[in-house]
Amino acid sequence: MRRKLIWLVPALFGAVLSLVFLAYTGMYYHADTQALAALETDENVTVTKTDYGWYFDGPAEENVLVFYPGAKVEETAYAPLLHRLADNGMDACLVKMPFRLAVLGAGKAAKIPETADYANVYIGGHSLGGAMAANYAADHADELSGVILLAAYPTKELDDDLQLISIYGSEDGVLNMEKVKDGGQYAPEQTVEQIIAGGNHAYFGDYGEQKGDSEARITAQEQQEETAEIILENVDRN
Repeated sequence: MRRKLIWLVPALFGAVLSLVFLAYTGMYYHADTQALAALETDENVTVTKTDYGWYFDGPAEENVLVFYPGAKVEETAYAPLLHRLADNGMDACLVKMPFRLAVLGAGKAAKIPETADYANVYIGGHSLGGAMAANYAADHADELSGVILLAAYPTKELDDDLQLISIYGSEDGVLNMEKVKDGGQYAPEQTVEQIIAGGNHAYFGDYGEQKGDSEARITAQEQQEETAEIILENVDRN
């Protein structure tokens, strides 16, 4: 009987941990109807569901962005921003993460075949997704042209051959600004930092309000429009 109890306790503990994890990851921010509409193909951008997530194929031939979503955010919430980028000169690969946590799929960029024919491959993401994208870039600098961080910061040194574009909102109530400042020590020489006046943490995507965030003074559409403009104005300036 004692032997059975010795094996039973760890099994029960593991089961409880699994239930807690599933409960935690099961509560996430859902893409809204506007985001889902941006998954539709139009005359300029072909949107395709893939093994890794979604591919936004516009008129671009030189630049592509591999995008990691924020923690506990449905990846399709970023479809409007990426559709806008693809429509204006930068194709995008939107990565679906295990349990919507980029920390569990940080190496997924290595298995995206759509990036093979582009001259410049950028990796980026929002919040935790951005941090994981930066970590990937730190270990694969020879495969990339740059990193695009939305309300995120690097935690490992980025090679000076990489370009870094860092964007966040002035009203962001989630981003730790002390860590953003500390992340500057890991930034490459080619770094562009832009603050979107009135923008907050959540409005890089379309998933509603986020716990702990501050109220934005602009709309999500306006924040995404400005974000796309900043990215497109600064990519491939090596």
